[in-house]
Amino acid sequence: MSKLMKLALSIFLCMFVFGCQTAYFAAMEKVGYHKRDILIDRVEDAREAQNDAKEQFESALEAFSALTGFDGGDLEDKYNNLKSVLDDSEDKAKRVTNRIDAVEDVATALFDEWEDELGQYSNASMRRSSEKQLRETQRRCKTLITSMRRAEAKIEPVLVPLRDQVLYLKHNLNARAVAALKNELSSVQNDVARLVKELEKAVNEADKFISELEGQQ
Repeated sequence: MSKLMKLALSIFLCMFVFGCQTAYFAAMEKVGYHKRDILIDRVEDAREAQNDAKEQFESALEAFSALTGFDGGDLEDKYNNLKSVLDDSEDKAKRVTNRIDAVEDVATALFDEWEDELGQYSNASMRRSSEKQLRETQRRCKTLITSMRRAEAKIEPVLVPLRDQVLYLKHNLNARAVAALKNELSSVQNDVARLVKELEKAVNEADKFISELEGQQ
């Protein structure tokens, strides 16, 4: 496929996604469900995804730690369990990213609409008040998304060693492989601790943002 065709396809996909989003928002507004409501719902979904990810990676650390203490038995069963934990962690990571993307999409649509509608005011005082509220909401939303993305960025450093160790264990179902896991345990523990801390911060930011947005209604 030529570069021109790839560019055209990318533009088409962007237009298609944007069109679907626009149609979705318009349909929801017809039944009394506005972008502000959708934003709150999506922030709640993102918060839930982050909580789920926190619990999942804590479980992954437990499974990883348990395997380093392996002292006999069926090592293949241990591998299968760790592989399942890794797969679940990958799924939770994708869900976090998707939920944050969804928050950004509706936030952009909401703020663009709000900005456009400022020009409809005939009362200057009301316009200034609405604009002030818009800027404050944008600022809070930016803080929220920055916190979410910061937590998201901490996920991959946890997944990398887990992927390596699961693959290594697959190819070497023996005591030497378990010993290799032990060498990585401290690093994985530190990475998970940093991730959990950032996820908790992001969840707290989501709680505050939801409370403030609901207070504006």
